[in-house]
Amino acid sequence: MDSQVNGMAILKSTIVPILKNPNFQSEVADEGLYGMVVKILQEENEDWVYIETHYGYHGYVHKNHLIFGSDAAVTWQKKAQHVIIHPIVDVMAQPKYASYSIALLTRGAIVVSSEEIENDWIQIILPQGEKGWIRKTFVQKMEHISPREDEDTLRKKLVESALSYMGTQYRWGGKSPLGIDCSGLCSMTYMLNGVIIYRDAVLKDEYMRNIDRAQMKPGDLLFFPGHVAMYIGEDRYVHSTGREGRVLVNSLNPNHDDYREDLENTIIGIGTIF
Repeated sequence: MDSQVNGMAILKSTIVPILKNPNFQSEVADEGLYGMVVKILQEENEDWVYIETHYGYHGYVHKNHLIFGSDAAVTWQKKAQHVIIHPIVDVMAQPKYASYSIALLTRGAIVVSSEEIENDWIQIILPQGEKGWIRKTFVQKMEHISPREDEDTLRKKLVESALSYMGTQYRWGGKSPLGIDCSGLCSMTYMLNGVIIYRDAVLKDEYMRNIDRAQMKPGDLLFFPGHVAMYIGEDRYVHSTGREGRVLVNSLNPNHDDYREDLENTIIGIGTIF
């Protein structure tokens, strides 16, 4: 596999576990989603490779999840400009439900649009070259809104994206509607809106600047020891919490029924990209 080391690959599975160790019993470090491109750093053995994501995360991925080849990956990166925004999507062989599914995608999966439309359906192209159909409203072109040029629009879209995961079960290392953790929720919310932030619950200067609580606005992030949430306005924040096991909204206001004193009293930072 010498040609694959230090090369690139495309993730071809609906959800790709990125593990801390090269075995199936390992703790999950992160998840990759369909259509994402990763860098191959080294081959661990005949089954596993050590990879780096486009947001600087590292871990082990089983080779069965990958389409190897730097040329194909670079071409895919240039062409794949659409992202799935519906929670869970069947890609149908024909533009109708009375067909059969050729793939299962989740919000955050990256695909190519052929621009061919039939009624309420749009044809998409998968990394293997296969073509299928999904509803037009299930996909959109990836947006890249400048925080400086249109701050209000980006803040509104960040909140909308975060709230679209409401009720999703908590999953350690997860970042899809099948299961998501606190930093997965925040990082995917930003990624869906064309902004890359650090994937863990850590406020890093190269991604965000720390602000005072009085400066906090919707779309900014609240950091706690080992936890992160998104502020959505009116004293409330959305987060994926293991305590309740799902994505929900809580409050910073003691007068609200959904107030969580344990979190309100342990804020260690507030991060913004604006």
